[in-house]
Amino acid sequence: MRTAGMLTGTVLSAVLTTAATPATAAPAVPAASASSAATTIVVAVDGNDSAAGTLGQPLRTIQQAVDRAKPGDVIAVRGGTYPLTDNITVTTSGTASQPISLGAYQGERVVIDGEQLPASHTPVGGSIPRAERGAIHQEASYWKVSGLEIVNGPYGYYCDGCNNNVFSRLTTHDNYESGFQLQGASAGNQILNLDSYGNRDPRKNGESADGLAIKEGGGTGNVVRGARLWNNVDDGYDAWKFTSPVVVENTIAYGNGYNRWDFPDFAGDGNGFKLGGGSPAPAVAHTLRNSVAYRNAAHGVTDNGNPGALALSRNTTFRNTGTGFDADGSGGTAVLTANLSVADSRAAALGPTTTSSGNSWDLGGTWGESSVVSTDTGTVTGPRTSDGSLPPARDFLVPRDGTPIGARF
Repeated sequence: MRTAGMLTGTVLSAVLTTAATPATAAPAVPAASASSAATTIVVAVDGNDSAAGTLGQPLRTIQQAVDRAKPGDVIAVRGGTYPLTDNITVTTSGTASQPISLGAYQGERVVIDGEQLPASHTPVGGSIPRAERGAIHQEASYWKVSGLEIVNGPYGYYCDGCNNNVFSRLTTHDNYESGFQLQGASAGNQILNLDSYGNRDPRKNGESADGLAIKEGGGTGNVVRGARLWNNVDDGYDAWKFTSPVVVENTIAYGNGYNRWDFPDFAGDGNGFKLGGGSPAPAVAHTLRNSVAYRNAAHGVTDNGNPGALALSRNTTFRNTGTGFDADGSGGTAVLTANLSVADSRAAALGPTTTSSGNSWDLGGTWGESSVVSTDTGTVTGPRTSDGSLPPARDFLVPRDGTPIGARF
């Protein structure tokens, strides 16, 4: 007979998986193999780090659970707020057959708060030591992390040298640098159904805090799907100096680049999707498809000088202060297909080697608000569905005449 305090890893992880797995992802917290020595480690705000780490005798800190975890283990975090005095550091890797899982127990709300971390309050012009970057700082592979809310950190989630991880249904907001940053030699990661908003960097007057940054590194096979990136001080998504192609799809970036914090000498860029950059910018064939950028302070989508063969298809931009699709940088060889610009300051800026076909500016005519079924942004900013997917918005920025261009949700 199983009591609550003796619930096995397999049963507990099955309960956790049901609540925390997006429809588009592999299970965020897989059942432990009966043939392995894998266990479930439970954390609760009223726990004790000397305890057994069971449901009846939980640990107190996530760090203690991370330190105990081995390949195949499941870390189940009970609801509550976990204030940090030192960041959570993840350095032990799982394996391809036995990843380590970290997630919220039964969908309970877990808040990881980095307000007390010294690096969260780095002064203007200061730098954050590498080891202190992130309320959660990971340098490990084969993890499945899901259902956590990360706030007030010096970066929210920071991953450097990370391979083959799945990050699903995370919320990162009001951090003092980017909400989620992946960099270094990092390959094969999936970032699924991320909500990242309100991140800012007072130490740089808004120069570098993005919703999601995959930058300053390289590694193939990284995918972003179903993210919402909004009201961040710099860009929604930033691929600055990342040398390998990244696929971004079914993602929304809006309201980025405005000085909501009254920073002096404001330096926020304000692009929805920044697909490269550097001096010189590496040539990288990033993919952006079925995504939307609206009401950003600068461009909806920009190559930012990336001369690579960007593939931009079935995306929509709406009322961005700059250009909807800015793809004229450094002799770029971008290919733009079936994209839609609605009421941007300028629809597109294309270079002489850019390929453009079937886009709204190719088709001609006027593409204003009256040309689409709905401009109600509330349809995409509301609660996610029970499986973590974006809320359905079948009419949002869809052409009234049925022209098959632009994103569909």
